[in-house]
Amino acid sequence: MQLSKRLAAELFGTFWLVLGGCGSAVLAANFAGPVHGLGIGFVGVSLAFGLTVLTMAYAIGHISGCHLNPAVSVGLTVAGRFPARDLLPYIVAQVIGAVLGAAVLALIASGKPGFELVASGFASNGYGERSPGHYSLVAAFACEVVMTGFFLFVILGATDKRAPAGFAPIAIGLCLTLIHLVSIPVTNTSVNPARSTGPALFVGGAAVDQLWLFWVAPIVGAVIAGVLYPLIAESRGGSTQNLALD
Repeated sequence: MQLSKRLAAELFGTFWLVLGGCGSAVLAANFAGPVHGLGIGFVGVSLAFGLTVLTMAYAIGHISGCHLNPAVSVGLTVAGRFPARDLLPYIVAQVIGAVLGAAVLALIASGKPGFELVASGFASNGYGERSPGHYSLVAAFACEVVMTGFFLFVILGATDKRAPAGFAPIAIGLCLTLIHLVSIPVTNTSVNPARSTGPALFVGGAAVDQLWLFWVAPIVGAVIAGVLYPLIAESRGGSTQNLALD
């Protein structure tokens, strides 16, 4: 598949992740409407993020591998599943998709009377006072490293050539749902630098100041998983060159 087509798929896929995942948090998480209690809550937001990845994995997995995440692309490169020459173009496409998704979400959300983009937090990530549960920088960093590491580990395992064929998107989508169920109170859940960048650029201020953590920690976690999985999965006959996501 041509690189340009793979990059377009990554852009559209990451756009969908931000619009669907962050959109559920901004538009539907606390929605009361004419009937009290119609908001989906943080459980619904967790499921929404998982569904965005699951649906896109089936839609574009055969085109680009459906990374949708700079940390995933880095981890796959470290694990030998993705060519290093394509890493930077993928990351650029993912960030552009995330920013465009956040732009459309901002346009939609601003159509509600009284909506204040900055005051709402706009599904941005944070630590300290910007953490939903006011968790510290150290706690947030540890959470993002561990959660992203396990996310990459599941991706590598689910796409191993020895794993049952066709079920990888389900495992990966459910894994992301579980990650959100655990870590929304800590950081509002990133595990994805592109997902963090889109909303942060619209919120500005402290959201941008803290953005560094949501690049560094997920990439550290992904690198750790990219090193560990091949070591664990290696057979006696040599390293297994597993089925790549793309």
